[in-house]
Amino acid sequence: MAVVRELPPESTQQAVGYPSLFLLVAFGALVPVVPTGAIVSSAAVVAFHQSTPFSLLFVFLVSSCAAFLGDLALYWLGQRGVRSRNGSRWLAALSSRVTPDRLAHAQERLESHQVPVLVLSRLVPAGRIPVMLACLLAGMPLRRFARGDLPACLAWAATYQLIGILGGSLFPEPWQGVVAAVGLTVLISAVPALWRRLRGTRRPRRDTPERSGSEQPGSGQPGSGRSGNEHA
Repeated sequence: MAVVRELPPESTQQAVGYPSLFLLVAFGALVPVVPTGAIVSSAAVVAFHQSTPFSLLFVFLVSSCAAFLGDLALYWLGQRGVRSRNGSRWLAALSSRVTPDRLAHAQERLESHQVPVLVLSRLVPAGRIPVMLACLLAGMPLRRFARGDLPACLAWAATYQLIGILGGSLFPEPWQGVVAAVGLTVLISAVPALWRRLRGTRRPRRDTPERSGSEQPGSGQPGSGRSGNEHA
């Protein structure tokens, strides 16, 4: 534990931390498996405990720029798959991560509100890929996507940086704030998946009474016909 508490000098942290933060966030934008929100929150915790006045500003600028460039690169690769007859592995990877109902829901929201949907998709865990795929299938140009994705990346970086600042302000040691920030981001990312599971389990229960109710009139029709024949 003493090794964890003894951090390198601030100059070394900044020289190594900012390029690493940029590469990890940009790579996480291309490969959605990387938890970029937890990375930004952890970097904000470390910057909060530094004496440099602009450390938090640098974390915000580096993370938002990396997320924006990573989104543009992924969207450009997806456009190549849409224009190609055989598609591409990037487009196939995006499609494999989106269910048809989530894609249809994203397309409906995108028709009426483009920029707010892009911003919200960045803030909601696992919401970025369905909206990006809906933009690709709708034929949205890269420039229009960039205009909507820029405020989305800024809001995303600010949100997860606030989570890091909260974790850094609650604990005296940076490693304690990092653990708290990572735990909070993991909890936030797990909420949408739990909500979708709860909705999926509730839907069959709602359909059962409707089916049984619909079968009763149908089962009564043959009986009424037989009773009519008996009277006849």
